[in-house]
Amino acid sequence: MLLAGLRPLGNIFRAAPAGPIASSSRAALPTPSPVAQQVRFRSQLAPRKVKYRKSFKGKPTLPIGGSIKGTTLEHGGFGIRLLTAVRLTAAQLTSAQAAVKRKIKPVKGAELFLRVFPDVPVCVKGNETRMGKGKGTFEYWACRVPAGRVIFEVAGGNIREEIARQALKLAQVKMPVATEFINAQTPPRLGSIVSSDLAAPVQAQKNVELVPPPTPIAQAVASEARA
Repeated sequence: MLLAGLRPLGNIFRAAPAGPIASSSRAALPTPSPVAQQVRFRSQLAPRKVKYRKSFKGKPTLPIGGSIKGTTLEHGGFGIRLLTAVRLTAAQLTSAQAAVKRKIKPVKGAELFLRVFPDVPVCVKGNETRMGKGKGTFEYWACRVPAGRVIFEVAGGNIREEIARQALKLAQVKMPVATEFINAQTPPRLGSIVSSDLAAPVQAQKNVELVPPPTPIAQAVASEARA
């Protein structure tokens, strides 16, 4: 009679379903953070530290004040400069930099100088995404380069012009816009104007004293003195 009242042991130790446990374990996995996508490696062209994680990518500036800064060589030798304003990405600069370095490697003492640096974070949203819900996620680093700016220079080791031209040609084909080959004697460029008569604005020149224009009273006194 006692045995008849006992329940089978199989009902007591019944295994729990595996569905909820598996789903909870999947939910506990850490999700990747968008901040981790901006990690900088040693071989990458990216700033070490930025004040804001996201910013406006903007458009290249136009030197309406007559500035010719960055349109000539600083290290001598040879270089290339842009003919059109453009936004260059870090991948484009890295690819061109590697090609030029590989070409000038046999020339002892020759160096490549990068005159621009990608420091603008560009964020991109997916296609067919509804408006709102904040800015897109970080995609790549870029830099805004105005027209006439020198981007690469090759100097040192008494490198010959034909070798420098061949090396920089590898970088020119990787640029999204037209560029020109220049040397130390090439005059500065202001938009589409290339002339040796171009000079920095008076406000940008050092050791230049700005003389204010004469007042009407001073002009009248000067005219009476001449008379």
